[in-house]
Amino acid sequence: MATVQRKKTISEESLGQRLARLRKWGGVTQVELAETIGVSQSNVSDYERDVCRPNSDMVLKIAQRLELSTDELLGHLAKGADKPIISRKLLKRVVEIEKLPRRDQDALLRTIDAFLKSE
Repeated sequence: MATVQRKKTISEESLGQRLARLRKWGGVTQVELAETIGVSQSNVSDYERDVCRPNSDMVLKIAQRLELSTDELLGHLAKGADKPIISRKLLKRVVEIEKLPRRDQDALLRTIDAFLKSE
């Protein structure tokens, strides 16, 4: 019998899994996060792999760097408060594209559509 894998919900994620997802969503590398919070990249990796857990001071620093509340980082979210699917990195680009003249936006969208169709 084949088993069907389903996507984990936010509440089923471990702290490490949530940290990795939110860090990537924010467009931050492990190295960048480590430098900001004053630990090594291997410490961040250990947090994300649930080898060890950050202490309360570290949780606060991580949340501040990722521009999250500690509740979001720890998984204590209000129902329906999940992060949008689009990453911040992509969102920033969309904002910049919207500043372009309409003609340039249309040309860029045609290029993106052509690229996506070739996949």
